[in-house]
Amino acid sequence: MKMIELKNISKKFGELTVLKDISLTVKQGEVLSIIGPSGSGKSTLLRCLIGLETIDSGKIFIEEKEADTVNNISSKLGMVFQNFNLFPHKTVLENVIEAPLVVGKIKKTDVIKTAENLLSKVGLLDKKNSYPSQISGGQKQRVAIARALAMKPDILLFDEPTSSLDPELVGEVLTVIKDLAREKITLLIVTHEMGFAREVSDRVVFMDLGKIIANTTPDKMFELPENERIEAFLNKILS
Repeated sequence: MKMIELKNISKKFGELTVLKDISLTVKQGEVLSIIGPSGSGKSTLLRCLIGLETIDSGKIFIEEKEADTVNNISSKLGMVFQNFNLFPHKTVLENVIEAPLVVGKIKKTDVIKTAENLLSKVGLLDKKNSYPSQISGGQKQRVAIARALAMKPDILLFDEPTSSLDPELVGEVLTVIKDLAREKITLLIVTHEMGFAREVSDRVVFMDLGKIIANTTPDKMFELPENERIEAFLNKILS
């Protein structure tokens, strides 16, 4: 099943075109990493997918239904942001249960049970009564992942999930994402962690200047880059 299909997506901010005729398909259970230089349109692509930005042209299909013709299409997607976006005045548990309670209208006892299971999954059940200010950046990001999973999305989007973390905290977040990949959840991951992208992905997309330059397997992307632009980028990142 096609979980995501983009057909000729374009997006402008004023006079600047940040996405140029993007077409892409992601199948059920697939893990797709999106790499490329800053300003290439990677994060904007995710934001358009989940409805935080509107596209100027093209079509978006989620689970083979056009996004602008289906109510609550974003309920099928969850997103984890690079800056966590946790509510500072709510505990870890309260952050995770907020959306299912308010949006999902699910009974509180059921939501709490699910949230505690998810916090256990990301290794943070013991922090459920802590506030965001009392936990590390890596722990905040794992809470953000649990929060996204609490809405039971079919597709998870990650926007540079480790870019705001100290280097020693990156591994704990990547481990959680690897576990999700093994569960065959459909994942789209914008990342600058090349080793992680190579290890976890079924396919890797390279974007530059708002365009998809390459869409291939990790081995081909990292061992046999298709053009000099990709090779130069990888040499710089991996050197």
